[in-house]
Amino acid sequence: MTSPQPSYPSTLPLSRIEPGYNPRRYFDRKKHEELVESFRLRGRMLQPMLLRPAQDAEGKYVIICGGRRYRAALEVFGPDGEVPVIIHEMTDQEALEAAIDENEVRDDTSETEQADAAVRVLAACKGDRAEAAWRLAWSRTKLDRRLALAELTEAAKTALDERRIKVGHAELLAVIPKDKQDTALETILRLNLDVNDTRKELMRITHSLASACFDKTECATCPFNSAAQQVLFETHVDDGHCTNPGCFKLKTEAAEVIRFEEEERAAKAARNAMPTVVDDADGEEQDDVTDKPAQSMDIQPQPENGALSSIPVESRELPPARTADIVRAASSAHKPTVTARSIAARTVELREATWRTALARALAGNAVHARTTILVAAMSGTLSQIKPGTLTSRAGILVGASFPDLDFKGKIAEIRALADARAANVLAVIGGAYAKDVLSFDHVADLARVFEVDLRETWQVDQAFLERYTKEELKFIAQECGLIAHVGEKRFAKLLASKKTELVTGMLNRIGFDWAGRLPSAMTLDGAYGPPPDRAAQPIEAPIPQIAA
Repeated sequence: MTSPQPSYPSTLPLSRIEPGYNPRRYFDRKKHEELVESFRLRGRMLQPMLLRPAQDAEGKYVIICGGRRYRAALEVFGPDGEVPVIIHEMTDQEALEAAIDENEVRDDTSETEQADAAVRVLAACKGDRAEAAWRLAWSRTKLDRRLALAELTEAAKTALDERRIKVGHAELLAVIPKDKQDTALETILRLNLDVNDTRKELMRITHSLASACFDKTECATCPFNSAAQQVLFETHVDDGHCTNPGCFKLKTEAAEVIRFEEEERAAKAARNAMPTVVDDADGEEQDDVTDKPAQSMDIQPQPENGALSSIPVESRELPPARTADIVRAASSAHKPTVTARSIAARTVELREATWRTALARALAGNAVHARTTILVAAMSGTLSQIKPGTLTSRAGILVGASFPDLDFKGKIAEIRALADARAANVLAVIGGAYAKDVLSFDHVADLARVFEVDLRETWQVDQAFLERYTKEELKFIAQECGLIAHVGEKRFAKLLASKKTELVTGMLNRIGFDWAGRLPSAMTLDGAYGPPPDRAAQPIEAPIPQIAA
């Protein structure tokens, strides 16, 4: 037999009510004054506050929902004023979730307020993000984004709470180290930078990971890698950049020290291993001098040329030019072998983003393929990975201007009334959204293969692509794409000896060589070079008249 629930009053004096945890960080003064004026005009509070019994004070109750009403009522009615309440027994976790949920459905909830609330729920769930997302009734993506915003400094959070900066500003600030955020915030506010200008300014202090000389294994999962930021935020810097200049500098300096030490060891080993060659009295070369004791190898100056000094051979330095050659040769032996796989590893984010875009375009132009994609996604349980805002933000354009404001029944009627061509267009957009948002790139690759999507029709080698690689990797790309065969090995070797910027420019502007249709192995799905399609073998078709959208 269950024990009877205690009976609680339906009204309480404000003196018996205490503030509880409130996810809100910022309260708009104007709205507070409007609420105060409303209480004064009506003489009472209409909507009851949700409370729970205080654990450490008899006869006291803690606010779960209604913090704004409490403050306004206290100002109007004083501590003795009676207000309507609903009282429930709740655990700390239940109260936390109820407070977050109540603020979630109200207007103007700040993203940073949600971020702080998400941190508390995640802590209650012992770090289990899936559990935290379920308790908050959020998607995993939304939880991850809010937790990322929790990395903002208090000054940045307050600026967003007070709407002095936009969410785009906050997302850009969240991806730089905390010790740099406040300075960046001051610059944004002082110069009144919009989100796009802020992004450009941030790009100036980032570093391209493609040009990094250190091991980038840790960078793959680093929150300061713009690839990770691209997954989390709508606003982010270009793919393949590090937004933590301090860390980048330290790693670069450490790698340079290691490289220098390796070159020194290699040069010393090469000098020690190299046989010493001297001329005997008869002018013939002899290379067996190392069989003699080092102390007895004093060489007298030769009257013919006077080139050798009277010092032990073992202590004589090689000519600088020859030493440099040895160092370069020894250093090259330590360079990792360039392969199609090693180059592809440097292009993961670009390759995946480019294929997602190509598939999305292909599905947008083929309603049958889009329908297949949607059915497979629905039956495999991955259709829900499409971001809600991706489609709802376009509903007014795809269906009708009034569609977003209709109730659910009205939306059903509107969809049923769509012409077949319009409905096919909506399906194509849904398929394209899936290509962009589905978490597993393997799904994208499988769809692209089945529907025979050809990346060569929409993407081409350009300067940004080539600049991410080293000279040796550029040589590999030039070899597989046929550029070296076109210009000849000697001419390309001369080009390779120039500065990297000149090398890239030279590769892109060789007379008679067309990059169109050439797909480096780093950008293909199977890691094999894609040659230009054989245009001569394709039938010539009459141009198709363009239909206005």
